[in-house]
Order: sequence, then structure tokens, then C-alpha cells
Amino acid sequence: MDYQTGFLNHFATEAVDGALPQGRNSPQRPAFGLYAEQFSTSAFTAPRAQNRRSWLYRMRPTTEHGPYAPYDGAKHLVQPDDSQTTPNRLRWDPLPMPDGAVDFVDGLMTYGGNGDPSSGGIGIHLYAATAGMDARAFQNSDGEMLIVPQQGALRIVTELGRLDVPPGHIALVPKGMRFRVALTDGAARGYVCENFGVPFCLPDLGPIGANGLASPRDFEAPVAWFEDRDEPFEVVQKFNGCLWSTTLDHSPFDVVAWHGNSTPSRYDLARFNTIGTVSFDHPDPSIFTVLTSPSDTSGTANCDFVIFPPRWMVGEDTFRPPWFHRNVMSEFMGLIHGTYDAKEGGGFAPGGASLHNQFNGHGPDVESTARAMQADLKPVKIDDTLAFMFESRAIIQTTPFAMTGGLLQSDYDACWNGFPKARLP
Repeated sequence: MDYQTGFLNHFATEAVDGALPQGRNSPQRPAFGLYAEQFSTSAFTAPRAQNRRSWLYRMRPTTEHGPYAPYDGAKHLVQPDDSQTTPNRLRWDPLPMPDGAVDFVDGLMTYGGNGDPSSGGIGIHLYAATAGMDARAFQNSDGEMLIVPQQGALRIVTELGRLDVPPGHIALVPKGMRFRVALTDGAARGYVCENFGVPFCLPDLGPIGANGLASPRDFEAPVAWFEDRDEPFEVVQKFNGCLWSTTLDHSPFDVVAWHGNSTPSRYDLARFNTIGTVSFDHPDPSIFTVLTSPSDTSGTANCDFVIFPPRWMVGEDTFRPPWFHRNVMSEFMGLIHGTYDAKEGGGFAPGGASLHNQFNGHGPDVESTARAMQADLKPVKIDDTLAFMFESRAIIQTTPFAMTGGLLQSDYDACWNGFPKARLP
């Protein structure tokens, strides 16, 4: 499958020769009787560097549909509130695969979040699916979706083309874009960050310089692809925290050509250039930021997407796992594969998750701490692991499913029991 490379580049692509206007962009008479439509995910007057929009040339305009009605599926895709939220550190077992045929939309389970589509913030969901979506599409009008597969590859069909997204990759789908998810490797499971705030972008590198972390050229956008299907097609829309459904008489994936910079994309996390220390002390986890959604407070993100990939540990005179800390940011972690180096004592399994809300102490467990304090500080390669974190400046409120759905570990605090008391002279 072909891709175009770059992040926020202005792309131009057509699935049929001659479908994309050349020179002057005339929406009056596109080729082949196509309809011109602008898809905007920023305000029209946003500064040029932040302006995100794409021109779509499609077989039918998106205005052609009947009224939406409430959708009664996806029972656990909800807006969290503070009724279930505690200061306790939380950890969950992996989400089990559902019985029967459940697709990506109906397999979404909300664990927590903060804010809302009007004020910013994030929603955090896990998904478990056993069936692909066919004559069915999803449109999230509330937020941009960062999809992190943990088990099973996804084929994400969007209005602008197709993305193959196996575990170890991520996908970014713009707010308001229609897409469907097929399963190309059997049952699938993973994580989703729904971003209500400023769209994700690459973090500034500051003293790191021109190179390092995620490179724009490694993000891949789809080339134009369309399907011409005249049959009933359901569109489920998430709008203002609720789900709605309507039925079209054709596939919504009928964009024959497009150009612009508001695009879906995928990224291979193995291409992340990890930056670490070559002298002493463990660097802050912000050094592992792949994408950030800035807030109106400089240096404090609406959401950071951070990964902990394979890497060399070479610092002298230091404690190499993440140190004990209380943080102004709230941290939701997931594990794609392997063992996380701060939780070698068990309990944090691939497909599972943990939540440490702001200013509540956390860090390595007893076993990991003891091993790290006695370790010979020679160069060591941390391998066969990939963990990540959704980090937000606000408290992450939890949902009833997260707290009472049977996956919450009741003994998580025990991993910090038994630290020997320091012996003073």
C-alpha cells in the first residue's frame, strides 16, 4: 500500500488520473462531475503554520443524509465524571476479548478523561474487537483520535485513503473525519486517546537541536482511494459526548482526489530516535514525547503522548528506572509488549493499564527498586519492551466501567509495600 511521508505537509493525490484540479482550484466544475468539499480542522483564519484543511473531490457531497437518531450501541463509550474518581493509584488487567462479533466502535470502553469537546481535555478508551466494520463508518465530531494497537493489526479506511496499523504503530485520525476499521490479523485490542484540545503536533526540540525524537518524514499519510458502493451504509457519529446514527444509501468513502494538510496518518514507533543521558541521572520522561497537544499554559500540555521503547542505558552514578515522583501531570499508562522497567515485579501486563493522577506518589515497585539500587552501572540495553503514556495537565476522571467492571486490580498498592527503612548513622 502506498503512502506519502511527512507531518502536516500539504499533500496532493488522486485515485483517478485527472480528478485533482491543477492550477486554479475551481470548486464550480470539478472533473467527472465530482463535488468539491473543504474539510477544515482549524479556524479559517488560523495562522498559516497552524491552519489545517484539505480539499476533497468526492462522488457525492456529505450533506446527503437523513436526520441522525440516538445510537444505542457502544454502551461503555461515555463521558466520564468525578463520581468515581479517587486519589488512589489504579491498575487494570487487560481487556478480555468479547464474545461474539463486536467491531471497533462497539468494542470501545471509556476508562477516564477530563474536560469536554467545548473546553478541551482528553478521553481515554480501550478497545477489544472480534469483527471488522463493513457497511459502517464512525465519525468523531468531539475529538481527534490517537489509536495505539496492542494486539492485532488494523486497516483503517478513511475518507482520504487507507492505513495499515499493526501493533508498534500508531494512527492519528482528525476530528470529524469518517473512518472504518477492518481487522487484518484476527481479534484486536488496544488503546485510544481522544483529544478535545489543540490537535497533536510534534514537540519543539529546544536544546536537543534539529534532530531527535520523532521525525516529520516518518509520518505517513494515505494516497487517494475510493469505493463506489450503492447500498445502505450506517454512519455512527460521536457528538457532544453522545452517539448518533444515520444511514446513507452509498459508501461515504467516495473521495476520488484530495489535497491539503488535514490528513490521517500513521507512524512506526520503532522510528523514534530516543534521547538519553551519557553522564548521570535519569532524564525526565518528557524526553520521550512523540506528540503533544499544547495548552494555554506554556510547557504544560493538554496531552502528551510519550513512549518508553527499547533503548540503551549508559548513565553513571544514577538510579536508572524512573524515579519516585509526584507530578503536576496525570499519567495514564499502557503496555504494548514486554515488561516495563519500573514494574518488573509483575502485575502490569500487555494490554493492561495504570493511572496515577496528579500529585499522587508513584514509581518503581519494591523488586525493581532493589535490583536497580544494586545494579552494576555498565551499559545495558533495555529491549523487548514498548510502553506508553497519555499525560494530561488535569485530573483524569474515571468511569463506572473502569472502577467496577471487574478489571481493576485491588492489590496494586501492595507493589510498594516492604521498602526497608533507611538506616541513619
